[in-house]
Amino acid sequence: MNYRGPLVVATRNEGKLREFRELLAPFGLAVKGLGEFPPIAETVEDGETFEANAVKKASFAAEKLGLATLADDSGLVVPALGGAPGVYSSRYAGEGSSDSENIRKLLEEMKGAADRRASFFCVIAVACPGGGTRTYTGSCTGVITFETSGRGGFGYDPVFYYPPLKATFGEIGREEKNSVSHRGKAMLALKADFERLLQWLEPAPFLEAGGLRCLKEEESI
Repeated sequence: MNYRGPLVVATRNEGKLREFRELLAPFGLAVKGLGEFPPIAETVEDGETFEANAVKKASFAAEKLGLATLADDSGLVVPALGGAPGVYSSRYAGEGSSDSENIRKLLEEMKGAADRRASFFCVIAVACPGGGTRTYTGSCTGVITFETSGRGGFGYDPVFYYPPLKATFGEIGREEKNSVSHRGKAMLALKADFERLLQWLEPAPFLEAGGLRCLKEEESI
């Protein structure tokens, strides 16, 4: 199997797209974000779990674009807040809210909390046109700080303190973050399955863009 892309990452978040390009670099794939294609409708992320949202986003974009698509759904789970912000992490302060607004609400909700444990979770889904999806998961546990620290990363990184590195995710470089983060661990699971994943995908010459169809399980090598 010699497939080398393109693989679409179903996101318009430049920070997330940059991380995925770095994580996928060893495979030599042409990685494209949604911003490189004609606009498609936003996926309604109404799933109750990270996996449900990841699968929905990947499948929707794969069908619309006719290309193999990777999507992730990730977020922050804080036990002291009953698991919030969870699947609402990207819009914790309301639809269209910025990272700084979400962080501000999180820190406000955490005022007085003795238990500041938190975990990032990530589910990566890979889908191809015509149906079929594979998923990979990863998680990372840390502590919510009392104020932001560091300008790196995105999302809640500046308030997520990772004890083994004695720093927030906002204070460390992308390469170091990718080696320990929830997204990085989900990618490790994908990498471990990558040869099988490529066997599951087959070039579809009838799709002008070089799209893919899913091999049936009995067709897999």
